[in-house]
Amino acid sequence: MSLTRMILKFAAPIPKIESFDRYLFVGPHPDDIEIGAGGTIAALRKMGKQVSFVICTDGRYGMEHAPAGTTPEELIAVRRQESIASAKILGVSDVVFLDYSDGGFYDRNDLLASLAKVIGERKPDIIFAPDPSVTSECHIDHLNAGTAARQLAFFAPFADIMKQYGAESAPVQAIAFYMTAKPNRFVSTAPYLSQQIYSIFECHKSQFPEGCPDISSISLYLKLRAYDFGIRSLKGKAEGFRVLGRTHMHCLPEAGN
Repeated sequence: MSLTRMILKFAAPIPKIESFDRYLFVGPHPDDIEIGAGGTIAALRKMGKQVSFVICTDGRYGMEHAPAGTTPEELIAVRRQESIASAKILGVSDVVFLDYSDGGFYDRNDLLASLAKVIGERKPDIIFAPDPSVTSECHIDHLNAGTAARQLAFFAPFADIMKQYGAESAPVQAIAFYMTAKPNRFVSTAPYLSQQIYSIFECHKSQFPEGCPDISSISLYLKLRAYDFGIRSLKGKAEGFRVLGRTHMHCLPEAGN
């Protein structure tokens, strides 16, 4: 460990995920939150934490496994109900849908303003979103959602800035990126891995119908990821996140390492 990293560890410690009370999970599409952080969500709800979901797009173009003749409007309705059912499996009843078009066919500033309003209403202590800094990520909705969440996590406590988005301020103290290549905090999910997998494949049937090869491959990935993060963190099975506290969000480039 370099001297700079050692100094940061003591001068600006990474917040512990379980230390907060109110959590907001941002999903680019229906099912992303569950894949990226489903075990953690179940663990947080077991602790009695307040958890809300906001899903940015309607998933209308997830047609690969939809029955022939399904229209985008029909799929939107199905995926909304699947998201509500999946969240319920994880213990979450508060699910907000922004209903932007899947595929990036929206104004990013509109997404930013809509997400700001949800943050102002829910007033989370910490926001979870996909990591927009992952070099392999190519889906514009993931990049847009992660970038908007990152921007708003920093600005959320500033009432005058949030007012420009038509939103209230919120006491956001940290952001946690899921689907990240550089996790720095881990949550033990050993008792909740099967619950996470059930919430994905039993609820999101439009994306994972019976016989779909993605079921076995994604299930295996989630299990191996849980073991890998568990070994790294000495937690048995775990999910990993790149967490930034308020100190790390601005003018502290070493925090990105």
